[in-house]
Amino acid sequence: MEPETLRVAAVQLQSQDDVAQNLEECARLVALARRDGAKLVVLPENFAYFGADDTKRSVAERLADPKGKIQSALAEMARSAELYLVAGGFPEASADAARPFNTALVYGPDGQQVASYRKIHLFDVALQEGTTLSESSGTSAGDSLVTFDIGHFRVGLSICYDLRFPELYRALVSRGANVLLVPAAFTLHTGKDHWHPLLQARAIESQAYVIAAGQWGKHPRGRTTYGHSMVVDPWGTIVAEASDRVGVVSATLDLTYLEQVRAAVPCLSNRKL
Repeated sequence: MEPETLRVAAVQLQSQDDVAQNLEECARLVALARRDGAKLVVLPENFAYFGADDTKRSVAERLADPKGKIQSALAEMARSAELYLVAGGFPEASADAARPFNTALVYGPDGQQVASYRKIHLFDVALQEGTTLSESSGTSAGDSLVTFDIGHFRVGLSICYDLRFPELYRALVSRGANVLLVPAAFTLHTGKDHWHPLLQARAIESQAYVIAAGQWGKHPRGRTTYGHSMVVDPWGTIVAEASDRVGVVSATLDLTYLEQVRAAVPCLSNRKL
């Protein structure tokens, strides 16, 4: 019989531009999450490298070559901890050498890659306080929805800026997703006002668990991220949230509770459009 509960963890990092150092920190925190019983661990966006685009291109790896430094390290983390590991966004080499994909990788407890998702929505904004960011200038966009299964839990993948596009999550739920992942590197400026309400809205409207793993603190090129990694339940309640530091937050997902929420307020079955 498939389990109806799932222990999960969101890892909060302060990644820099040193790949080896970042991967070492990831391994430490994945092991810590495992000691707390986690069977699914989510790493944030830019977990392996958070720096300039020209260097990002040099660390990009092809999925066809799983022996790359980053992919090898992830496979070993998942295998040694015997858990599902979602690595929230790393540079995957594309046909355009100057614009790798921003790709989330999923590894199973045997260390084998089971899924990959290329970020669809790219962060091209000019903020009122003067910050201009153009992710598309150095990143290629994906175009496919991705889910994978852990027992009775179907997990839908997204990355950071995707969070602002509810139609993506509606489509994932239509494919059976009851857990939604949001690895991110939300800026401090937008995160302090939008991170909590957006995550809670996605949980409420999807009647799904949301696991959001974020970057926190200061990074190269003057970037500052908001953090507050969290797990939100299908009612919209935040059941675990990180403070302003590197670390891990954990929670237990309960399929019975999720089904109770969906039965009590049957908005998914009441949809008209």
